[in-house]
Amino acid sequence: MNLLAGKRIVLGVSGGIAAYKAVEVCRLLVDAGAHVMPVLTGGATRFVGRATFDALASERARMSLFDEEDPIPHTTLGQTADCVVVAPATARVIGSYAAGISSDLLTATLVATRAPVVVCPAMHTEMWEHPAVAANIATLVGRGVHIVGPESGHLAGGDEGAGRLSPPANIAAAVNRVLEARRQPSDMDGLSVVVTAGGTREPIDPVRYIGNRSSGKQGHALADEAVSRGAQVTIVTTVDRPAPPGAAVVRVDTAAQMAEATAAAAAGADVVVMAAAVADFRPVAPVGVKLKKRDGAPAVHLEPTPDILAALGASKPPGQILVGFAAETCDLVRNAAAKLRDKGADYIVANDVTAQGAGFACETNEVLVLSSDGRVHSIGLRSKRQVAQAVLDLVVADRVAQTAQQENQ
Repeated sequence: MNLLAGKRIVLGVSGGIAAYKAVEVCRLLVDAGAHVMPVLTGGATRFVGRATFDALASERARMSLFDEEDPIPHTTLGQTADCVVVAPATARVIGSYAAGISSDLLTATLVATRAPVVVCPAMHTEMWEHPAVAANIATLVGRGVHIVGPESGHLAGGDEGAGRLSPPANIAAAVNRVLEARRQPSDMDGLSVVVTAGGTREPIDPVRYIGNRSSGKQGHALADEAVSRGAQVTIVTTVDRPAPPGAAVVRVDTAAQMAEATAAAAAGADVVVMAAAVADFRPVAPVGVKLKKRDGAPAVHLEPTPDILAALGASKPPGQILVGFAAETCDLVRNAAAKLRDKGADYIVANDVTAQGAGFACETNEVLVLSSDGRVHSIGLRSKRQVAQAVLDLVVADRVAQTAQQENQ
């Protein structure tokens, strides 16, 4: 199925000998009906002329971050693209993208976009096999970037090995597959969804607090995914991360603030996802001025914070689906099952934060999802957005089953 027709595709071309093949990639995308916006690095023009892309693409090629017609071309390109494809992608561009370094228009566009990205590496074998390049590719894969190639074959130096740019037809087909994979039905259209994210901070004094290492990445990935599937989303968050367009954002710090905001938002919600890491204890009497070291170590007396998930489970209206999270360091299944039983949730998403790639602040996650009906779903290591997709797939299936049951009664 051709899903390229009418799609806005940024074609990034970086400075490698394989840049000449990007001309064919451009032609194939245009012939399929895509609106192709070429972005060339300075190095690319050492191998292929800008005028070639001006003639073949849907608009003139761009090269500079500083454009008289558009003061923020990287933002414009990033926000309007349906897909960004980089062919060829050199080791420099891959490294800059992995590190978030926006030193030219192409890397700035990559950092500025939320569209799917297809990276097509091309370089000599020794470069492709270098540990730094391998680590950068792994980083990008963990963030959900699609990698096409490279292939083995004759290289520019006259020898053979891995590093040859994938054929243009394969690249165009890969872009089509990526767009097809993202063409999902609005299966949460009209649903009201509340997501919590981040770790709460319980003050000891105006400077210090009791907290945890939660980055909020998984919670925000869930909010992003729910919005993309048509839901009306409220995100209650402690972190200053971008929220998806159209989502209502409630920023909080403490467990008490999160409890109040979540209870208000959840009252009429169809789905509540408690992805936040809420502190279990807080100081009984935080002081109003900064404690001084010269006064000696203070005695900090703690008390339990509100149990937000248990309160939501106890007051859950009929039909609402409640998803809790459990960050554990041992006995993952036993602890998650106890939490599922005690809190009144429909699902508990549990992960071992000591596992490689699944802890706090990672770009990836690996979880077990325990259901109140006894099912256990294993979601292997993947990007946090992909974990969000899998979790919400379960929620949607649950909603469909509820609807079918009501219709049969």
